[in-house]
Amino acid sequence: MPQMLALVLLLIILYFGDIVSTRTKAWIPSVFVCAVLFLVGYWTFFPPDIVARAGIPTVVAVMFMYLLIVNMGTLLSVKELLRQWKTILISLAGIVGIITITVFVGYLFFDYNTIIIAIPPLVGGIVSAIIMANGATEAGLPDLAVFAIIIYVMQGFVGYPLTSIMLKREGRRILKIYHEGTWNSNTNQRSKLDEQNSTSSDGNPMPSLFAKIPTQYNSSYFIFLRIATVGLLAYLVSEVLKPIVTINSFVLCLLFGVIASSIGFLERHPLKKAGGFGLAVMGLMLFVFDTLSRATPAMLIRLIIPLIVFILAAVVGMFIFSIIVGKLLKVSKEMAFSIALTALYGFPADYIITNEVINSLTQDPKERRVLTSHMLASMLIGGFISVTIVSVVLAGIMVNMIVGPLTH
Repeated sequence: MPQMLALVLLLIILYFGDIVSTRTKAWIPSVFVCAVLFLVGYWTFFPPDIVARAGIPTVVAVMFMYLLIVNMGTLLSVKELLRQWKTILISLAGIVGIITITVFVGYLFFDYNTIIIAIPPLVGGIVSAIIMANGATEAGLPDLAVFAIIIYVMQGFVGYPLTSIMLKREGRRILKIYHEGTWNSNTNQRSKLDEQNSTSSDGNPMPSLFAKIPTQYNSSYFIFLRIATVGLLAYLVSEVLKPIVTINSFVLCLLFGVIASSIGFLERHPLKKAGGFGLAVMGLMLFVFDTLSRATPAMLIRLIIPLIVFILAAVVGMFIFSIIVGKLLKVSKEMAFSIALTALYGFPADYIITNEVINSLTQDPKERRVLTSHMLASMLIGGFISVTIVSVVLAGIMVNMIVGPLTH
């Protein structure tokens, strides 16, 4: 398959996902539609390496990940992170719920190794799935190695539509409060502050550390250079800390992105300003869907029962625990459950689904700012707590708990 044909086919899928999402007002998220179409493609005529052929091999996707996560950090502030302590507790509660219900249900129907290998991918993303798959392979458990990947691939099919439904209900609730004039003053004030920051950022194209440099020198290359520098720093710090503690470099990218924007090294949303945001999201989404090439029909049939049981157990667990903690913290059940659900897919799906819901609910700039300030940061931070941080830590611990080949 020629490169440009591969690229055109993949872009048709992404665009069709957008069309369906727009027509259904985000009831059917584009991520879900694209995942289904990719699966059909891989089962029919797609070559397994179609994403790499189109120009997005792993090394390019990792570059996009560094750029996007640093950029995402600039959308938050240190104050915002401190304000999101409730989000962190709800996300952790959802993870406790996943582990609790999964272990309980697992011991009723399945064996020890199946439970151990299932938990980290249920809590997080591709990194934890790969760690557990490699551990299962080394232990002589090829089916469970595939199971770890399949869980990661398939759990989004449940998470995407559920999140869209919950966020739409939450968005309508917030807009109703906003129209009644009883919108929380602190949140409203924060929305106005974000608006002012956005305006000042657009008015002064240079961040404060480079204020003395003429604005004509703030080219796209200079912006990319600063983003990449922050990503490099995150990678180097992660490597230096490895003998002491393992910290995923992407976690540090988020943190350093927050710091870089706070000290004036990066502007807010620099990737968008440099004209690279859409391309980076496209590349990363294609890389995420690339993992579907491993999900053959035969594997799915063999693993379908444990797959359904574990994913449903995880959803029930996060639903119960997140809503209990959300009620204690006075967070709506819709928002609490949405935050917990980010464990099923993480970034960039959490970003895309949240924006799709906001776009489907309103086109008014003020209403969009209210919804964005209320939902987006919580969803992003929730996803990073579960997918990027906790799931990797869990995988690192639980991969050592695999006991070896099973006798069936």
